[in-house]
Amino acid sequence: MDEEGGGHQAEEALRPPNPRTTWEGCSVLLDINDGDRLVFARLSPAATLKIGNKKCFLSPLIGCPFGSLFRVDTGPNGPHLTRIASSSAPSHDNCMQESDDGQSIDELKDNRSLIDNNTAQNLSSDDIDAMRREGATGDEIVEALIANSSTFGTKTAFSQEKYKLKKQKKYAPKVLLRRPSTRSICETYFKKYPARIGFLRMDTLSLLLSMANVGAYSDILVVDMVGGLLTGAIAERLGGIGYICSTYFRSMSYPSDIVRMFNFNSETLSRIVQAPFSDLCSSENLDHENSKSHENIQSSEIQSQTKDSLLTECASKSSIALSEDPVVQEGDSLSDCRHGDNSSRGCKSVNPGRRASPELIKLWKEKGFSSLMIAAPELEVGSLVQDLLPLLSYSAPFAIYHQFLQPLATCMHRLQTSRMAINLQISEPWLREYQVLPARTHPMMQMSAFGGYILSGIRICSSEAGNGNN
Repeated sequence: MDEEGGGHQAEEALRPPNPRTTWEGCSVLLDINDGDRLVFARLSPAATLKIGNKKCFLSPLIGCPFGSLFRVDTGPNGPHLTRIASSSAPSHDNCMQESDDGQSIDELKDNRSLIDNNTAQNLSSDDIDAMRREGATGDEIVEALIANSSTFGTKTAFSQEKYKLKKQKKYAPKVLLRRPSTRSICETYFKKYPARIGFLRMDTLSLLLSMANVGAYSDILVVDMVGGLLTGAIAERLGGIGYICSTYFRSMSYPSDIVRMFNFNSETLSRIVQAPFSDLCSSENLDHENSKSHENIQSSEIQSQTKDSLLTECASKSSIALSEDPVVQEGDSLSDCRHGDNSSRGCKSVNPGRRASPELIKLWKEKGFSSLMIAAPELEVGSLVQDLLPLLSYSAPFAIYHQFLQPLATCMHRLQTSRMAINLQISEPWLREYQVLPARTHPMMQMSAFGGYILSGIRICSSEAGNGNN
């Protein structure tokens, strides 16, 4: 704990006064070629990233504003990242020129006469290698390919843009420096590794936060079994004002490695605490009432631990397969944001957040939490909710996420019969992404058709909820 606190203090010392720029030790999201590859990395002078067949140091990214664009260049010392000024960034102008009769010039073109026989390009691979040896940049190579193409001028504007983009990705790859936030982290994991976050989509996560009424000065009780994404999203919305208590039923807390990717300062991290359920419940009133349902949770925990060990073993075996196009760049860049020394061999994951103090636990026992949020795909949510609802204050909202409908429907029926909550409803988020471009606006061809379900409600006081014998 002291080593972790010392690491946070050292990172705070390196943190610049302007949070819009990067610093040594911060986590970043690297967007390569406009979403073709997304990589989390921790910046350091020795950190490297392999882009295509070139290995580049990430030191040029330190001290740059988030949103900066870089390109891969080749110099005397090998490949390196060069920042592209905003004025020199290529502009994708899709405005079409018109002829004298008002008809679009692009409408007069078509690709029916184009034949793909590999004879349209006059520039050979030997010529491209010679240009590279002479120090030509990737953009210069792309311009030379366009100039030596005999069919480029006859293509439509859309085909020309597609041709430029394809050559740019091959000879002049671009790297966008993005800030890790709730949206970017959730979208990245959902795209590359959705099972680790319980298939929690971004719109579902937003609805979950809204239904739980997460805001400043809140004390949120959380059961987070989606890698810490839910905890980090709550902490980002609280902004260091309020507390997040992550509870658990087994001997060890659930992994929350994703929290470290948010670059929270020490003040925000101090608001994330952990406490086992046995410390939060009152031994006089809750132990006898919840003993039966607690046995069901314990049996679910045994199955969950078995699945966790299997997932950990599978993840270690598949790390090599993910190295070519990973969600998390292994090695010098960032070992899943798990360790300060960027090493992942034989080490356990470090969970952010300290143990809740006895004073906080006593206060929560007396006044209750302001809301409850659950994302536990491996547990039986019916027994789990009946155990945790008495820890909330009256009229406190709660929101439960699950990938499937049946567990939430069963939980909803149990809450209705026990009269522990009102305003119960199950919501199914729906999202459709559109491509919006001139003359080609349409829904995306490949979309996620399923975003899980959310059970929400408000805790109430009733005679049956207060007495387990009724």
